[in-house]
Amino acid sequence: MQGFDSGTVDAAVRQAQGLGLQRLDALLLLAEAMQRSRTWLISHGEHALTHSESSVALALFQQRAEGVPMAYLLGRREFHGLMLRVTPDVLDPRPDTETVVDWALEIMTSDFRGRAPLRLLDLGTGSGAIALALKAAFPTSEVHACDASAAALEVARGNASALGLPLTLHAGHWWDAVPGLRFDLAVGNPPYIREDDPHLAALVHEPLSALVAAEEGLADLGAIIRSAPAHLVPGAWLLLEHGHDQAPAVAARFESAGFVEIDHRRDLAGHTRCTGGRLPR
Repeated sequence: MQGFDSGTVDAAVRQAQGLGLQRLDALLLLAEAMQRSRTWLISHGEHALTHSESSVALALFQQRAEGVPMAYLLGRREFHGLMLRVTPDVLDPRPDTETVVDWALEIMTSDFRGRAPLRLLDLGTGSGAIALALKAAFPTSEVHACDASAAALEVARGNASALGLPLTLHAGHWWDAVPGLRFDLAVGNPPYIREDDPHLAALVHEPLSALVAAEEGLADLGAIIRSAPAHLVPGAWLLLEHGHDQAPAVAARFESAGFVEIDHRRDLAGHTRCTGGRLPR
């Protein structure tokens, strides 16, 4: 694909579509390259691009055609109403993960009504998406977040600062990051993809350590559940996102660890993607 120095906005979008990009993605990337709004582009289709705008847009189009997530190309992603900075050091926060956040907020509104402040934990926070969504909804809560990746924690720290939503961040692997602390509610989206899953081919631009787990994708889920009782107060909840076909196995692990009121939630496509339980009071 050649540059389009003398081309127009409409021509650039058509050429991007020729690379296989969806029109919306093409417009968003072109808006980023030109530092204009998508609305402006739609109403100025005959506007000519400068050489610099052409070069930046071309590079973005080509990366998108190679499968780089839009969040990495734009450097941001909206999650649960919050605009987050996103880099290749963290997973691209997906709308389906809002399901486990909504469940957590439901519990905080019902089970924990009148209890304050609550101590919450986001296990494997990445960009800080889950932790920040919880903090935004319940600002009086004491929200902690952990991650084994120092680079991910820097992204989360930056997002917390930019949004004015303070978090207590911990470096380390799952519960090992928060020794001596007990929580009222813990939420996580740990790695759960099988090492031989064919879908991994489409995820090569994201950190594999945050995606893939041994034991048919259940290793990290199992480790978190087994160790959870020592880090939760009586009556506390643990909610975890998992693969679409892992609910029975995850529920069995919750039961083995002594959890009660084990339940599930479905994602936007109707798949059972979250399982949680409560410790006896």
